Amino acid sequence: MNAQLAGALSAEEAAIYAYGVIGVKLAVKAEVTEARAAELEHRERRDWLVSKIAEGNASTGPAPAGYELPFPVTDRAKALELAIRIEDGVAQSWRPVLGATRDADRTTALAAMTDAAVRACRWRRLAAVTPLTMAFPGQAT
Repeated sequence: MNAQLAGALSAEEAAIYAYGVIGVKLAVKAEVTEARAAELEHRERRDWLVSKIAEGNASTGPAPAGYELPFPVTDRAKALELAIRIEDGVAQSWRPVLGATRDADRTTALAAMTDAAVRACRWRRLAAVTPLTMAFPGQAT
């Protein structure tokens, strides 16, 4: 289970970093608010994962000081594109956690995957990207 949790942790940490970049390229107040809320949610998920990994007497290791983004984020359109990619990746990272957890932990993993898929849908709507949803959120395309 630690490998699955570590994968989700890595995605959550990358999302936190990415939202720092995304937020500065959004000009509409509602979009900035949405980005801040997403970053906060990813921080809460990260903290939960760190706690769960520690419960298993495993170490998370230090988070990288920075991440290499998949493309330059120079404007709103690229910020929205990055937000979509990040949320799809977070959903994909939580999918394996479902099979490795039970009870309340599985409920948390399902909520994390679902929340990421919903956020990706919101960002797609703002970016006017279709289709708005994935047939199987969390599944690699």
